[in-house]
Amino acid sequence: MKAILQRVLSASVTVDKQLISSIGKGILVFAAVAPGDTEKDAEQLASKVLKLRLWDGEDGGRWKQSVQDINGEVLCVSQFTLLASTKRGTKPDFHGALGGDEAKKLYDIFFSKVQEHYKTERVKDGVFQAMMEVALVNDGPVTLEISAGPSEKK
Repeated sequence: MKAILQRVLSASVTVDKQLISSIGKGILVFAAVAPGDTEKDAEQLASKVLKLRLWDGEDGGRWKQSVQDINGEVLCVSQFTLLASTKRGTKPDFHGALGGDEAKKLYDIFFSKVQEHYKTERVKDGVFQAMMEVALVNDGPVTLEISAGPSEKK
């Protein structure tokens, strides 16, 4: 599994002009599932999301606090395009992303593990396979790529 994390002051997801989810200060997570990814990979990625230290400490030390430490929020958005290949030509190839029900199952496990290991009410979601509009206000900017499982080696 692969994810892009963005430290945000706020973020939201809209589908068909309806607000689905919104958060204040925290992390926006774009997550993708690759062929060969497992439940263990989903759990490992969820743990990384929650434990990664992206904020300064109260003592002024850099990169000291996680989203849990600051009581921030998390917005998870499924994003298969993270696994696109652009090595040949100008059209992205999405064969590196797992599709359909298998991808949804693993994404749902990832999302439920983020909720389970934090505070359910502070973790929000988009709509799997929907055409989503994602709006955000960066805090930084801080944008990182993380991964777990087979796609970690890429």
